[in-house]
Amino acid sequence: MRWIFRGIKKGILTTRYPEEKPAYDEVPEIGLPVPDKCADFASAESNCPTGAIADAVDAEKCIFCGRCEDFRFKRSRTVELAEVRKALPFSKSIHVFVADVGSCNACNREVEMLNNPFYDFHRLGIFFTPTPRHADVLLVIGYPVEKTVKALLEAYDAMPEPKVVVAAGSCALSGGIFGERGIDRYIDVDVRVPGCPPPPIALLHGLLKASGR
Repeated sequence: MRWIFRGIKKGILTTRYPEEKPAYDEVPEIGLPVPDKCADFASAESNCPTGAIADAVDAEKCIFCGRCEDFRFKRSRTVELAEVRKALPFSKSIHVFVADVGSCNACNREVEMLNNPFYDFHRLGIFFTPTPRHADVLLVIGYPVEKTVKALLEAYDAMPEPKVVVAAGSCALSGGIFGERGIDRYIDVDVRVPGCPPPPIALLHGLLKASGR
């Protein structure tokens, strides 16, 4: 009972995003690599396991391994939130069906946090649904393998129109460490959320963009 009264007295702390910018502790400690002056791109490129470094840094391929730090790269706390190719305006709430096509469970943990009292995406009219037949948004995480691609396509076909596909994480976007293309080999991707894994704020931003907000 003591903990119940303590919780009532303290209340629930919820992020003020998107009304306000993300707080300092909502941004990952390790962000995308940023080349410092005189960065050795050639050496860093050969040392990058996913080919994320060429003339610049590809946020969709980066897995935050840190190997580039040996070549005058530094870390930025700036989060690449989302690239939007198509956003469909939904008049009210949206329902999201999560399709895990082969993840390591890191993205799953970030997605699950959207439902906790801190991020509380229900306050923004976003809800998970257990069936694609009730979904407006298909949120895909993980690297697609042969047996999961069929289930992914079936889920996409079962969704009513209009529908939006959000690819989240390096594996879904670019193949990640596997070095092949992501889910855009099979279905069109409307919103792309980079990260390995993408933080909850980035996921929230991508879902808001997908809903036209």
